Parts: sequence; C-alpha cells; structure tokens
Amino acid sequence: MFADRRRRVLEAIRGVAIVAAAPVTIRNNDVEHEYRQDSDMQYLTGFEEPDSVLILSRVHPEHRAVLFLRPRDREREQWDGYRLGIDDAKERLGVDAAFPIAELRKRLPEYLSGADELVYELGKWRDLDAQVLASVTQARGRGRSSKPWPRSIVHPDGIWHELRFVKDADELAKLRRAATISAEAHVAAMREAAPGRHEYEIDAVLREAFRRGGASREAYPPIVGSGVNATILHYRENRRRMEEGDLLLIDAGCEYDYYAADITRTFPVNGTFSAPQRAVYEAVLASQLAAIEATRPGANIEKVHEVALHTLIDGMLSVGLLRGSRAEALETESYKRFYMHRTSHWLGMDVHDVGSYFIDGAPRPFVPGAVLTIEPGIYISADDDTVAPAFRGIGIRIEDDVLVTADGHEVLTAATPKTVEEIERACRS
Repeated sequence: MFADRRRRVLEAIRGVAIVAAAPVTIRNNDVEHEYRQDSDMQYLTGFEEPDSVLILSRVHPEHRAVLFLRPRDREREQWDGYRLGIDDAKERLGVDAAFPIAELRKRLPEYLSGADELVYELGKWRDLDAQVLASVTQARGRGRSSKPWPRSIVHPDGIWHELRFVKDADELAKLRRAATISAEAHVAAMREAAPGRHEYEIDAVLREAFRRGGASREAYPPIVGSGVNATILHYRENRRRMEEGDLLLIDAGCEYDYYAADITRTFPVNGTFSAPQRAVYEAVLASQLAAIEATRPGANIEKVHEVALHTLIDGMLSVGLLRGSRAEALETESYKRFYMHRTSHWLGMDVHDVGSYFIDGAPRPFVPGAVLTIEPGIYISADDDTVAPAFRGIGIRIEDDVLVTADGHEVLTAATPKTVEEIERACRS
C-alpha cells in the first residue's frame, strides 16, 4: 500500500520530493509529549519513528525511494524503545536505500542534482528548511554545474495532498472504525452525565472509551462544555460542575490508526430537553439534515454551507431569535450573533484534513471518496438581552462525518444518537 502511494507520487512529480518526520517535542524538562508521526510521512511510509526523512526521486538512476533514519543504538533503545535501524529499513519499508539521518546534509545535494523541481513544504519544519536550501545551493554549483538543479520549490498540495484527499478502501475502513469507537464514547457520555458531576468526569469517560475501543489517541482535545460553556466554540477547560437544567455540548472524536473522527452532540444532563432548548435544538438539527441531504458528487462545501445557513436562519426566525426575513438576515448578517463559523471542513488523517477548497477560484466539486464534517450550531450569549431570557446561555452544535459516495453520501457517524427522542433515550439508559 505504501509503495503504491509512493509510486503514484513519483508519477506526479518532475524531479525530487522530500517528506520529513514530525520532531519530538519536550513537554516539561526531560519529559516528551506523546509522539505522533507527521501525517504525510505516515501516509507514504507507515514509518512511525522521528528523526527521519524520505526522498522520492525521478532522476536518480537507482534510488526512487530513499529513507534517512536513526541507526540502532542499544543504549538509547534501553531508554526509549526499539528502533528499526538502517539494515532492516529496505526490506521492512520497501525503500531502495537507507542511510543514517546524520548523513542527510552530506548526501542531499547528490539527490537534488539533476532535478529541476523540488516538491517540499517550506516553513513546516524550520530546522530542515536550512538543510534543504543549503543543499539546493550546493546542487546549483554556483551556476557552473552541467546538471539541472531545482529552480522551483513546489508545495505538496497538488501532489500527495491530492492523493490523501480521496480516501481508498483501507482509509475508509479506518475512518469507519474511528467513527464507531467515537459514537460509542458519545453514548457512554450521555449515560454518565448528570447534574452534580463535573465536565472533567465526562472527559474521562470519553477518553476511556476511546482507548478501550482500540483507538491510538484522541483526534483532538475533547470539548466538554456545560451550561454557558457550550456557547464557547473552542472551550477547553472542562472543569465546571454541571447543574440541573444544563445542556452539555461534547465535541470529541478518536484517532484510529492515524484516521480521525469528529463528532459533536448536545444533550440535557438531566435527560430531558426544556421547551426552549428543544426549539433551538430542532432548528440546528433541521439545518444539519438539510446540509447532509445536499451532499453528493458535484456539490461543494460552499453549497452545503448555504443550505445549512438558510435553513438555520429560518429556524432562528421561527423561534424568535431573529426578526424580519431570511433575505434581511443574510444582507445584514444579523445571524452571525448566533452562528459565526462555517459548516464543514475536510476530514481524514488530520481533523482539518488536506485538500484544496477552491480550484481555479471556484468551489471544489465533491467527488466520491471525499470526507467532510457537517456541523451547524446556534450559540446564544448569556448576556444577550435581545432574546427572551429562556434562550440565553443556550449553545447547541450537531456534527457528523459524511462520506461522498458515487450516488450520494454515507453518514459515517450515524450510530451516534441525534434526534431528540434518541438522545433522551440514551441519556436515561
């Protein structure tokens, strides 16, 4: 699988491509953050060690794929764990050559010589940037080399990021597993939430369910916002004690074998929506269902957002959050007090996955294999005196992960309760 991906990249480039592993980062003094490989490196190699660089070359006579990596070191392995090492890299990873990472600076000019184009993401890893630019200069030979040298550096957006955009069967299997585990975690949270418990207790329920399901880690830090905290889009503290009558907004998903789920559900901690809560919830749900229905090949994210927004404005007008007409709300953007973000983003190895949103200035049409989130919401500040007191402090978002199929769409996260009846049943179970 990884060799086939590298082959497809090689078919798409004219010279040389460079992909690097994510660096190790220090958390506090001698302790490291949990390591996660860079998504591009993982996609093309399946290799999870830091301090490694992959070179793909159309111009080298023998080496199409070359990996620079850490050599075996028994003393460091005693402390930090097993390393693959140079000798086993060719057979285990299917590359043509492998060298110690310490030799990258010396060997890189050789691999750049003869290539008139370099595919590399400048600015992503600053320490490597310096080596790459110095090697380009060296390959240039002060203008006296008879061989071509990289005269352009191309961003990988149009190369392997495009390959990553359309998911294959293996990737979809991992996305479905991430969705299943995440759905189970949300149901567990609905069962456990109750007045008197704290947000961090529900955060713990989610993380335990992720790990019990076999997930590698959270896809992002869970948002567990109760009461007025649900109106904060990127609430992270997760410390408040939940109270009778609160809604709880949970935005959480796991990462399974490097593929992410991204689910948001909002539910009453006492198991029953109040009438105002239910009215706002139904407005958000109608918006989300309309946007999902609009997801099909040939549509685009801008169209999905438009459908979600128009339906959401109609709901805001119906419950009395807005006055006038939909056209007036669109013209004055009065809706932005309650809905200030977009409806969708791409999903895959990264929660906000790679892939252009526009092509030649126009919204990118959906194709089968694209995966996106659909997540409208309504957020009413606790001090907004333009709305009835019963609506103040209500925050609701509903989010699902949607695959574009040949004849429409598939909601990967459909197992997560979503209707009012389903949610109240899950909360009371």
